[in-house]
Amino acid sequence: MDKAIVQKIEKVVGKDGYSTKTADLYTYGFDASIFHRTPDIVIQPRSTEQVSEILKIANAARIPVVPRGAGTGLCGGAVPIEGGIVLDMSRMDKVLKVSPADLWVDVQAGVVYNDLNKVLDEYGFFFPCSPGSAEACQIGGMVALNASGMKAVKYGATRDYVLGLTFVKADGEIVRAGTRTIKDSSGYQLARLMCGSEGTLGVITEVTLKLAAKPKGSASALVAFDDVHDAGRFVSALIARPLIPASCELMDSVSISAVNKSQGNPLPDCEALCIVEVDGEPEQIERDLRTVQEVAKENGATEITATHDKKQIAAWTSARKSVMTSLSALKPGYSSVSLADDMAVPVSKIPDAVSAYQKIAEKYGVTVATYGHASDGNLHTKMLLNPVDKDEWDRGVKAVEEIFDATIALGGTVTGEHGVGISKAPSFQKERASALSSIIAIKKAMDPNNILNPGKLQQWEGSILTNLRYPCEEYM
Repeated sequence: MDKAIVQKIEKVVGKDGYSTKTADLYTYGFDASIFHRTPDIVIQPRSTEQVSEILKIANAARIPVVPRGAGTGLCGGAVPIEGGIVLDMSRMDKVLKVSPADLWVDVQAGVVYNDLNKVLDEYGFFFPCSPGSAEACQIGGMVALNASGMKAVKYGATRDYVLGLTFVKADGEIVRAGTRTIKDSSGYQLARLMCGSEGTLGVITEVTLKLAAKPKGSASALVAFDDVHDAGRFVSALIARPLIPASCELMDSVSISAVNKSQGNPLPDCEALCIVEVDGEPEQIERDLRTVQEVAKENGATEITATHDKKQIAAWTSARKSVMTSLSALKPGYSSVSLADDMAVPVSKIPDAVSAYQKIAEKYGVTVATYGHASDGNLHTKMLLNPVDKDEWDRGVKAVEEIFDATIALGGTVTGEHGVGISKAPSFQKERASALSSIIAIKKAMDPNNILNPGKLQQWEGSILTNLRYPCEEYM
């Protein structure tokens, strides 16, 4: 990067507020996706005002800027695919104010999810979105991706809790959008527009979140099936009862085998299972737990284990969260990769989706594990590939394209909680074809010089097999 630009940046953030060291730049070229690209500089601002000054410098020089939280995203959203600046928000990590009487909390963008809930726990509240990367992910990144997790079926996604936020436009203008009131019907909802924008419209620096009251208690049931379609029907029947669980996680046989092999057999050996959590007042918990068991029996469950034991519930939750990392244990020399990893379909279509994904995997000779937050229709598919084999990648991407097409055909969406980034961009463009002109117009109005996370979402062109982090020479 030009020395004059670096000097301007240093005047804003100080010598300890940026790095151009080779090792640092290489490290910041990754998120948790399959992609990598080394930036030219990493900057760690400490205030909204510093972010504003940095964007003024970048906009004047037409330098790409990619905002980054903890780098836990799975779709390449934080990979600086065109180089330039990575804006690491981790030093903006303060919980600014908790107002229990008004049901809100103000936080800086770099606050870690679990750290926020530790603070809120003292007041009897929580931020319930429960992402899989809860111990690391940051609030700004959650807003930028509209992240959620296991509890979304009952408690909603990040967007449902954003009352207001502060963001910085590409030209450095600081904007406060939204309110600190539970109700707000004034004009264009700019705060909500920023949710899911993935750093392409502005840099989020502060967020006002609505609080949720912590439930009095919880219990869980592990339900095993001999057929994954029975598991899918169970989930749909449970919702239709009606019973809205705190969470309901589905795992197919590939996922179960991987976890048992790598984690010492914490789960029953079956074709599919669901882990259902219910919460609330004690009477409600017992009533809902009985309903879960009734519906499970009605839909062919072969084993039902219910418990209030927090250690057992934590063990089941940990086993489910370990699917992605456990998959690589199934085949020596193979890696679990995030290609089509985050679709969502109407809950009633889960059996059809799982069946379609299995047939597509068989067609292309790839191993696909299907699991996820079944009660809100959010299914994850992780694929096992030989990361140095071009043919495996080619077959994998063809399978991914058909998985996304099948999802759209079922009335679903290509991403339920992980965002679009790079890996889902072609199918996102297909799904949102009728809205693309409006999306493009908004981006151009907010970022006319196209410096904010350029080349992502609607701007991505061509195959996603580029700039891979794996040693497949054709696609590095």
